[in-house]
Amino acid sequence: MTKRASEKTLVIVESPAKAKTIEKYLGSEYVVRASVGHIRDLPKSNKKAIDIDAGFIPHYEVTPGKDKVVKELKHLAGSAKKIILATDPDREGEAIAWHIVETLGLKYPKRIVFHEITRSAIEEAVAHPRDIDQHLRQAQEARRVLDRLVGYDLSGLIWKKVRYGLSAGRVQSPALRILMEREREIRAFKPEAYWKISATVAGENKTPFELLCAQEPTDPALVDRILAEGKVGTWKVSGIKESEAARASRAPFTTSTLQQAASTRLGFSPSRTMQIAQKLYEAGHITYMRTDSTNISKSAQTTILTLIRETFGEEYAQPKTYQTRSKNAQEAHEAIRPTNVSVRSRGASPEQQRLYRLIWARAIASQMTDARMLRTKVSARFSDDASIPDFVVNGSRLLFPGWLKADPDAEGEETMVPAVKEGETLALLDLRSEEKKTEPPPRYTEAGLVKELEKRDIGRPSTYASIIKTLLDREYATKEGKALVPTDTGDVVSSFLEAHFPTYISDTFTAEMEQELDDIAGGNRSYAKTLKDFYAPFLREVKEKEKMDKATTLGDADPLIICPKCGSKMVIKLGRSGKFLSCSRFPDCAGARTIDGKELEGPKPIGEKCPECGNDLVEREGRFGKFIACSSYPKCKHIKKDESAMMLNSTGVKCNLCKEGEMIPRKGRFGVFYSCSNYPKCKNAIKAKPTGNICPLCSSLMMEGTKTIPERCSNKVCPNHNPHKLMK
Repeated sequence: MTKRASEKTLVIVESPAKAKTIEKYLGSEYVVRASVGHIRDLPKSNKKAIDIDAGFIPHYEVTPGKDKVVKELKHLAGSAKKIILATDPDREGEAIAWHIVETLGLKYPKRIVFHEITRSAIEEAVAHPRDIDQHLRQAQEARRVLDRLVGYDLSGLIWKKVRYGLSAGRVQSPALRILMEREREIRAFKPEAYWKISATVAGENKTPFELLCAQEPTDPALVDRILAEGKVGTWKVSGIKESEAARASRAPFTTSTLQQAASTRLGFSPSRTMQIAQKLYEAGHITYMRTDSTNISKSAQTTILTLIRETFGEEYAQPKTYQTRSKNAQEAHEAIRPTNVSVRSRGASPEQQRLYRLIWARAIASQMTDARMLRTKVSARFSDDASIPDFVVNGSRLLFPGWLKADPDAEGEETMVPAVKEGETLALLDLRSEEKKTEPPPRYTEAGLVKELEKRDIGRPSTYASIIKTLLDREYATKEGKALVPTDTGDVVSSFLEAHFPTYISDTFTAEMEQELDDIAGGNRSYAKTLKDFYAPFLREVKEKEKMDKATTLGDADPLIICPKCGSKMVIKLGRSGKFLSCSRFPDCAGARTIDGKELEGPKPIGEKCPECGNDLVEREGRFGKFIACSSYPKCKHIKKDESAMMLNSTGVKCNLCKEGEMIPRKGRFGVFYSCSNYPKCKNAIKAKPTGNICPLCSSLMMEGTKTIPERCSNKVCPNHNPHKLMK
C-alpha cells in the first residue's frame, strides 16, 4: 500500500528541476514540491510597499501568477506529517523559506541547507535541520527595501529631470559610473606616434626568430638611423638570461571568477553563465554556484587528490588551501566544484558541458603542483653606440606541466627561442619598422566589469550578472564586440547622478552599505536603524534637487551651426535616440539637426487619429527605420502596424520574444536586417533572414548562414551561432 499524504514529509524547494533530483534521493516517505522562486514580493506601487513611519515594514503580496503554486503548497502542508524548507543556502533562499512560512501559515517547519545535490549531502542535511535564520532573512529584506527606496526616489527624479522611463539603482548606478569614468579617460586621451621596430634573424642553427627593439622610439630621425645602421651592422648575441619560474595553480571558482573565466574563454555573458550553472547545480552536477568562498571540503579535497594520483601520478598531487579575496565573504559555502570529480563531462547541452569542463579543470588543477617554466631572454646588438637600444626576445619553455595537465587551455601560446650562444653572430634576414599610435585604456568587457565590481566591493556574487543585464536592458550601455560602451543616455544619467548625488554612487558608500548588510546578516546590526540612518538624509537630498531645471540640455552647440528653420543658435539635447541639436528657441521653433549638423526632420502628421486616445498619428524615425505612432508618446504608446510592409516583406516567422509580431526586413546603417514588426514595443532584431526554426540550445531564432553553414543561431553567445565549432 502507498502511504497517505498525512504520513509523508513535505519538502519545499525553489525549482522544479531541483525538486525532481531531490525526490529521487529521499524516497517514498517524502513529497518534494517547488515554490518556483519567490512566492511573495513588494507590490509595484511604492505607496503600498513600505511603511516607513512604522520602521520600514514591507507589505508583501503574492507574486502574480503564483496563486496556483500557493494553493497546492497549502493543500499539501495541511496534510503533511512534517514540513522541511530546503531552499537555496543563501540570503535569498532564507528569505524565500520565510515567505513560504508566512504565506502558508506554517507552525513548526524546519530548515535544511546543502551546497550540493547529492544523496549524501541531502541525507546529512535532513539529519541536521535548524530554524530559519532571521538575521540572514532580514539582511535580504534590508537589501530589497533599500533597493526599492533608492530606485523609486532616484528614478522618479530622473524621470522628471532627464526622461520618463529611465532608472537609477543603489548598485546599478555605481557600475554605470565606473563605465563612464573609463569612457571619459578614452575621450580625453591624446594619441602619440611611436615606432615598433622588429628584426628577423637566424643563428648558426639557421632557425629564424624575431627580435623587437627594446625601446619604442618616438623620434622618426632615430628610427631612420636604427634602420640604416642595422642593415649594414654586424648583429651579435649580447646577452642570454635564463631563469626557472613557477606558475602556480589558481583557486577553484567563486561566482565572480567563474563569470570572468566563462566570459574570456567561452564567450558567455555573466547572466548566461549563471543560467547554465543553475541547471548544472539543479541536476546535481556541481556545488552551489553563488559563493565567494574558495574553500573545498576535506572529503572533496581527498577525492580530488586521489584522482590526480591515479590519473597523472604522485608528483602532480599537492593539497592546497586558498585565501578568500573578499574581506566581506558571506555564507559558509564551498567554492564551485563538481560533485563527482571522477566524471569529466556532464550536462544536457553543449553549453552545460563546456561550463562543467571549465569548472572540473579549475577544481582539479587547484590541488596540483605548480607548473615549472624556463624563462629565456635573448638580447642582440649591431652597434657599440649606447644611444642605439638592444633588440630582445622573451620566450619560455615548459619544463614540468604540473596543473596544466588538468587545464591545458590555460597554458596559452609561448614564444619559443632557438638555442643560441652569447657572442654568436646572427644573420639579419629582415629589418622593418611600423608606425603606431598609443592607445587609450580599453573599455570594460563584462568579465572586466565583474572583476572591477568585486575589487571595489560593489554588489555581491549573486548580483553581478543582473547589474550588467540592467545596464544593457536600460540601454545605458551597449555591447560592441566584447566591450561595454556607455550610450548618450547612460552618459547623461551618470553625469546627473555624479553631479548631484556623488555620495550615494561612490565606491566608499556602496561598499560600506554592503558591510552594513553583512552586519545585519551576522546579527550585529539593527534592520530598522540601518534603513533610518540611510533614508532620512537621502530623501532630503532628493527633495532639494526637485527644484532644478531639466538635465536634457547639455550645452551650446558649435556657434557656426544654426537652426535650419529660423537661423537662431542651437543647443545640444538628449533625445530618445541619443544626442541631437535643437533650436535654442524651442518650443517656439522646432528646428533640429543631428549631432553631426545635418537637418533633422521632426514627426510628420499623416492625417489620421490615434484609435486609442484620439490625438494625431505621426511618422517618426526610429533606430530600426520609420514607423507610425501617436503624437502624445510616451503618454500614449500606440504604434500602428505597417500592414503593407508586412504583406510585401513577410517572412512568415513569428517573433520569438513578444509572440505577437512578425520578423520583417528593414534597412539599417549596415544594410538589411530583420526585426519585429511590433517595434518599438518589441526590440527583437537579428542580422540575417530567419529560417523559421528555433535553436535547440537557447530557444532563439535560427537564421540563414552561408553555403557551408546554411543555418545558425541568431544569438551571438550561443555555441550554435558557430555550429562548425561544435562539430570539431
